[in-house]
Amino acid sequence: MLLSTPDDVHRVWNEGNRAFFWLLSLLAASLLWFVSARLSGREDAALLPLGAAAAVLLQELCRFACFKILKKADEGLATLSKDGRSPISLRQMAYVSGLSFGIISGVFSIVNILVDSAGPGTVGIHGDSPYYFITSAFLTMALVLLHTFWGIIFFDACERRRTGSLGLVVGSHLLTSGLTFLNPWYEASLGPIFILTFCTGLWAFGTAGGSFHNVLKCLSCKQEPEGQVMLYSALQVPPEE
Repeated sequence: MLLSTPDDVHRVWNEGNRAFFWLLSLLAASLLWFVSARLSGREDAALLPLGAAAAVLLQELCRFACFKILKKADEGLATLSKDGRSPISLRQMAYVSGLSFGIISGVFSIVNILVDSAGPGTVGIHGDSPYYFITSAFLTMALVLLHTFWGIIFFDACERRRTGSLGLVVGSHLLTSGLTFLNPWYEASLGPIFILTFCTGLWAFGTAGGSFHNVLKCLSCKQEPEGQVMLYSALQVPPEE
């Protein structure tokens, strides 16, 4: 494939690196779990909350590293462009980065469940919830959306140096991870997670420049009247004598 413009270079490079940062955080969390389990000599449920919290912090750290690297790459590609401007905006970069984090996170969350769904066995045969697979699917969907929204808010907060927004993103990520420990009490975990997803989506929508007026204009499908351009000739008609 021939990459002839800075836009092509940016698109190909950008597609390959975002999911890599999430995989890097997963590798670091796995190594941390392995070392802590070896040192403590146990792998019981008491270590799971600490492992989940460490995994969340590592993901957000890798999200920050992704922002810094993409920012540097954009500055370099801007010097190669003809007009001296970046080929991609910060909001586009944040959206695609968050979506990549969400997709790769969702894949790793659901792949083992899909394998187990092929059998053998029957869900709920020993009195467990028969809605395990459907709730897992909804939870994975919420996580994909949350990572997309978190990416938009996180990149904007880094660009504008808003530490409060960064803290809320990390805190909501920790809260979402902690709510999953309430399973299989799905009413107590899935409901708050979807409420958090809705609120975070509204926040990300406002951060990206959206407004209620734009939504109404989109739903009404009305086009703005085109501005009329009036041309005046520089030639003046000579006055009649």
